[in-house]
Amino acid sequence: MIDPDTMAAMLDSLKDPFLFADTNHTIRYMNHAAVAHYRGGRTLLGRSLFDCHNPRSQAIMREVFDALVAGETERRIMDKPDQRIYMRAVRDPGGRLLGYYERYEWPWKDTAGS
Repeated sequence: MIDPDTMAAMLDSLKDPFLFADTNHTIRYMNHAAVAHYRGGRTLLGRSLFDCHNPRSQAIMREVFDALVAGETERRIMDKPDQRIYMRAVRDPGGRLLGYYERYEWPWKDTAGS
């Protein structure tokens, strides 16, 4: 079993933002990249994820959350040419939904010659 400090260090080593929200949509964890990425940084911890989104985004998030509750593992919530954002379920060993996180993808860039 990995202790909480080691787990936090692992998540903080990720270059992409990692934000975990519980099933009440309360932000419970942000890695260093998420703190730097989101306006408000650490002040967002303990607040509702919906406080950070407009009504249209909130509706999408609620729809995806319902799909996660129903057993879906992950769904894309934003698809732009320069980034994709997914909501991904976090479940305990028994399959009970504990919350979710936002996962980012940025298209591969050609780094030849750089």
